[in-house]
Amino acid sequence: MQSYYYKYLISHLRSVETTKSMSDSSKNQKTQFYDYHVAAGGKMVPFAGYLMPVQYPAGIMQEHLHTRNNAGLFDVSHMGQVLVTGVGVATALEKLMPVDLDALAINQQTYATFTLPDGGILDDLIVTRWAEDTYFLVVNAACKDQDIEHLRSYLSDFTITSLDQHSLIALQGAKAKDIMSNLAPSTSDLIFMHGCPVQIDDIECYVTRSGYTGEDGFEISVSNDHALAVADRLLAFDDCKWIGLGARDSLRLEAGLCLYGHDMDQNTSPIEAGITWSISHSRRVGGAKEGGFLGADKILKHLADGAPKKRVGFLVEGRAPVREGAEIADNDGNIVGVITSGGFGPTLQAPVAMGYVTTALAAVGTQLNAIVRGKIRPMKVTKMPLVPQRYHRG
Repeated sequence: MQSYYYKYLISHLRSVETTKSMSDSSKNQKTQFYDYHVAAGGKMVPFAGYLMPVQYPAGIMQEHLHTRNNAGLFDVSHMGQVLVTGVGVATALEKLMPVDLDALAINQQTYATFTLPDGGILDDLIVTRWAEDTYFLVVNAACKDQDIEHLRSYLSDFTITSLDQHSLIALQGAKAKDIMSNLAPSTSDLIFMHGCPVQIDDIECYVTRSGYTGEDGFEISVSNDHALAVADRLLAFDDCKWIGLGARDSLRLEAGLCLYGHDMDQNTSPIEAGITWSISHSRRVGGAKEGGFLGADKILKHLADGAPKKRVGFLVEGRAPVREGAEIADNDGNIVGVITSGGFGPTLQAPVAMGYVTTALAAVGTQLNAIVRGKIRPMKVTKMPLVPQRYHRG
């Protein structure tokens, strides 16, 4: 299973890359931690324009379980970090995303989507309010250039700064709090989706209680000049180990989290993607800030009337994973959807998947079939997250 899943992940992760050719490794950038990954035995692969570790010698399964039970350190420095500032910037940003940014307290963050005029999704991102008129955005690696261009196109009167000289690392797992509390005691008071500036050995960092694994954890933004020193302090704890992209993918899949470009894209509305919760109530029909964002007409219509398709989770019979792109059929053989993410769930010890089906077939418990190389793979629609999330909500 390890060999099969590794080959699947290599194929899956490489397909996330932008349309530029990534076959020549010389064209790929390196994060500040590249030498650390190589020294730790990381298998480096091209990913979204960077050479990133897909796994370490212990393997994806063990890295996944280590994160669940201990603490995993993820290099996510390939992600885009962007500051948007200026008087009235919240109102301007709200034209690009269906959230209420004015409602955020200082150091509070929210999940959001950049929507498109036709109701699709340009990217998903995390937005943190750093100050009254300053917002910190973390966007997907493969989308960061287009996202910055998008921001500059619509927010020409505001200051948009790409934090290219900053690294981003994520400490995730059951023992993440103990480690962070030791290095920066004030972080123990944070609840999910809140952050604060801290010092780790006199190094200025910005830490949020967030992540992409479904586990409790933290993301740490730090200048490139001091990134290695912060990683050294974290890795000095026996419970903390480097974790690669492979386990990050399997963890987020079990947690029911979307991967942009796969589980959502420019042809998917937030309602179809199953992230209705990301649309602030004030931006919905009857709300104080109803509509006013790109694609509002279609998105609010989907919200009111229902969407034609819906993202759902699946538990798959047998042991072999089903791959992205596999067609989904009902029991009469009619094609009713497609798999968008699939793999083996190390926590569940079973293959899991996500995909889109017609809304009439999206109810939990519905029996469907994935078509894999002409063979039927029975599976059942299941509630997401597939593994309970363990965010610290206070």
